[in-house]
Parts: sequence; C-alpha cells; structure tokens
Amino acid sequence: MRNIDPTTLAVIRGALEQIADEMDTVLSTSAFSPIISDAWDRASGIFHPRTGEVIVQGQTGLPIFIIVMQHTVQHVLQDHPPETMKPGDVFIVNDPYRGGTHTMDVKFVRPFFRDGELKALLANTGHWPDVGSMTPGGFTTTATDVYQEGFRIPPVKIYDGGEFNQILADVMFHNMRVADDRRGDMAAQLNSLEMGNKRLHEFFDRFDEDTIFACIDELKDRSEKLMRERIAEIPDGTYQFVDYMDSDGLDEGRLKIDVKMIVKDTDITFDLSGSSPECRGPFNSPYSNTVTGTMIAVKHVFWDVPINSGCFEPFNWIIPEGSMLNPREPRPVSGTTTESCNMIVSTTLGALAQAVPGRVPAGYFATGSNVCLGGTHPGYGEYATLLLVGGGMGGNPDGDGLNNGCPAVGGSRNGSIEITEQSVPFLYTKYGLREGSAGDGEFRGGLGVEAALQLREGEGYLTFLGDRGTIGPYGLEGGEPGATADHAFHTGGEYWQAPHRTKIDRVYLRPGDGMVVRTPGGGGYGDPAKRSSKARAADSRRGYLAAAADAAE
Repeated sequence: MRNIDPTTLAVIRGALEQIADEMDTVLSTSAFSPIISDAWDRASGIFHPRTGEVIVQGQTGLPIFIIVMQHTVQHVLQDHPPETMKPGDVFIVNDPYRGGTHTMDVKFVRPFFRDGELKALLANTGHWPDVGSMTPGGFTTTATDVYQEGFRIPPVKIYDGGEFNQILADVMFHNMRVADDRRGDMAAQLNSLEMGNKRLHEFFDRFDEDTIFACIDELKDRSEKLMRERIAEIPDGTYQFVDYMDSDGLDEGRLKIDVKMIVKDTDITFDLSGSSPECRGPFNSPYSNTVTGTMIAVKHVFWDVPINSGCFEPFNWIIPEGSMLNPREPRPVSGTTTESCNMIVSTTLGALAQAVPGRVPAGYFATGSNVCLGGTHPGYGEYATLLLVGGGMGGNPDGDGLNNGCPAVGGSRNGSIEITEQSVPFLYTKYGLREGSAGDGEFRGGLGVEAALQLREGEGYLTFLGDRGTIGPYGLEGGEPGATADHAFHTGGEYWQAPHRTKIDRVYLRPGDGMVVRTPGGGGYGDPAKRSSKARAADSRRGYLAAAADAAE
C-alpha cells in the first residue's frame, strides 16, 4: 500500500492534466486547418515510457482518441523499443491498422528524456483535411481499399535526434492537396509537443521523481477501482442491442452492429461477433477504433472515472478478425470515425440502457454528416476542407434532448460559418434547426439541423459521407425514434437524392450548385402521452412541431 499524501496526489494529477490541456491549446491556436483550430478535432496526452499506457489526456480532446492514442503509442514502441529512442526523436504515424482510426488523423509521438533517461512519451493527433486520397477532404465513400484513402505512414521518425527528415516531409506533402496548410498543421503539432516537453521539465523540477511515478501508479489503481465499483452496481447478465447502418456506399444492404455486453462481477466483456463481416466500402472499423467506441459509451455513463489506463482494465473484447469491426488490411476505413464509431457508441449505449435503466438517454443522431469540399479557384487557389453538421441528442429522464448537438465520438464544435465562407468559395444560404425532426416522448429528442450551401464561383467537387438515412435514432421507455437523415443535392437547377441516400462521392459543382443537409433528430424518452401540456405549448411556440415531411420540402 502506497503512503501518498492526498494533497500531493491531487496536485500532481492536476499538473499533468494542465500540461495535456496546454498542449491542446497550443495545437488549436496554431493549426492552419479550421477542423483543428475551430472545430477542435484533436487530442493530446502523456503516456508511460515502457508500456505506452495513457497517464493523462487533455480534457477537451476528442473522446474518440480515449484509447486510440494509447494503441498508437504502443505501436510506436513495438517498432521502436525504448532503448533505441534518443533525445530529439519525433515519430509520425497515421496508419489505421497500427493503432489508428483513418488516414486523416495524423499522430506525433515524442519521447521525453530527463538526465539522459526516458521518462515519458508525449503524443498528439490532429485531423488533417487532406492526406492525398482520391477525394478532396479524405472521406472517400467509394474507396475499396485503404490505398485509395490517402498517404499512409507507419511509425517512422520525422525527427531523428533533432534532425528533421526533409525527404520524408517532401514525399508526404508532394502527395497532399493544399500542402502549405498541411505543413502548418504539422508545425502546430510539433509546437504542441515542444510545449509539453518544456512543461514536463518544469514539472520534474518541482517534484521528486519517485513521488511522481508512485502517484501515476496510484492514479491508475484508483481509476480501475472506481470503474470496478461502478460495474459492480450492474446486475450480472448479458445485455444486447442491435442497430444498422444504411449501407457501405457501394453495395446495397444494411450493416449490422451487434453489441452483447456481458457483465460478471466487476468485469465487462463486449462481444461484437454478431456484427456484419467486413464490407467492400469504407465503413470498416479498425480494432482500436471499435474498442474506443465501446469505451466512449461507458464513459458517458460512468463519467466520473478519471481517464487513464486503469479505467480500461475491467474490460475485455471479442471482435473476430474479418468482421467490419476488426477488418483485415487493406480494407477501406475512411468512414470509420464519424459513422461506424458513432454507431458503435450508440449501440453500446443501447445495451447500457438495459443494464442501468434510467441513466442512459435515448438514441442520438449518431452521424458526422461530413461535407467534403475541394477544387480550384483563381482567388482561393487550390482548396480542400471538411465541414461537420450537428444533430439531435436523445431525450433523457431529466429533460429534452439537446438541439444541434455534437457527435458523441467528438465533442468537436460546429465549424464557424464565417470562417468557412472566407476560406473556400462556398456560401451558406441557410443554417437552422430542422423542424419536426425530434422523436416524441415524455421528454422529446433534440432537433437536427437543416443547412444549405452552394458554390459561389469557380468549379469544385462535393463529397458527402453520412448515415441514419433508413433508421432514425431509437427511442427509450416508450419514446419514438427521431427522424432519419434527408439530404438533397442540387445541380443544374434540379434537386435530387443520392442513390445511397447518405453517401455520394465527388459531385461536380458549378456556381449555384450545392446541397441541403438535413440531419436526424434525437429519439424520445418515455411515453409521449405523459408529455406536459406546457412543454407541448413551448414546442409549438418555438416552431419545433412541423411535420418532418414538410421540413423536407
């Protein structure tokens, strides 16, 4: 039993969290891409020098990196053991099959040395809007292998003992659109690591090394203990929930997400073996991404358990290789973060709703609704960007769902309309709540979003990658499902829908062409007959009750 003063433990934990938070701040304020700087699609953390386990991650980092970054760091350690590392090394990796998500999430890992000894690993990730895929913006809905999804980098050194690998950088950026912006994003991530390195030196100046690592071990043990206490509150048994994605973008037929949550004492096993086999399109989910999806759901329920490797200890996973949730290389995976992982989170929450009734909201919109824009323009030059659109969150036992929420995998914000219109030649003609999209219930779901945009000048390409076009977010305890997605494209003065409803690749646009994004509303919670007359009057006064069919016109 460690004899650690509680005050010292709290101070050290707070100091480590502050370092990770400051790394995130540096990354956001210096990145070139709005998806990082404005939408906060990034994360930073500090990791164990031998095991690669997460010690702490920034509090505003995306939830999808809750365990992915640990797996990434562990893959770096597999290829580059600690004894081979030296001061000044920095590794870069974006390979989805080496602890990653999709190729657009680019991660950097920097060893932290103190008096010549490796004491920690610093890491961050940022979503680069383009890494050279066949589609501007990276979300390639028709990809049939990972090679079509952009430049793929295994764990290699971008800095070797302080010497920059210019050849690697030249090859990378020669294969990416808007290369100067990508260089800016890389510089931001490297600056973030430099700040983390500086702050860690200051941290080690303040505290005794033995005390630091004793506290790190204690924090891990406490996190595990607290998570096991929460699991012990759940009756032993198997809790199952099944949901479906629209299609893989290439072949007709829904994709099945089947989560069996097996609770025994203080352990949980997630068995996902009933899910669909790996698919031809880009909605396969690498193992790390799938595991993270289940843990995001758990953390939404047991939010008070601190994030470090200890909170993962009570969990096991059964995910057969060759399923869409553990695909074999080189299956395509670009849609895995905003679509497949969102559905894993939502389905896992459905299983948790059975295990801990009254503590889980109804289904949320569970799709990123990614709008990828790319092209060339005399005034803008070459451009490639990504827009995310929010949706309705589920109603819950305490109230209505949030309108225009962010995906559970993210916490990332809707990007600024003004910044978008200044950085690419597109104009928003509408951005508002989608009336009639909320699932009815004693506590209704939140409303989705209706957003319309069009090309102002020049020519360009639009790719859309989303889901929830056939099955709306589920209701709970008698609540009704939210409205399905209902998107429309307009070219040459005519409106039309994509063959796969929520997925289409590289629509050619001329001035005035564009699309209308209509995202799902959240599911309702509880019997609609129990909704108060006051709440219904407020919905009517706010214009929330128009029929979904009318809103789609």
